[in-house]
Amino acid sequence: MSCLEVLLVIIFPPLAVLDRGCGSIVIVTLLTLCGWVPGVIAALIILNKNQ
Repeated sequence: MSCLEVLLVIIFPPLAVLDRGCGSIVIVTLLTLCGWVPGVIAALIILNKNQ
């Protein structure tokens, strides 16, 4: 995971998972709407999962 991805996760989580597919974007967007912290955690998990 690059530093740019970490910054995107902190600033706007759905943008960080843009290249991971539509399902990931929807999940992270919904969790971000529920609260910023769940969206960030989900985005970090998704980004670390594919490495």
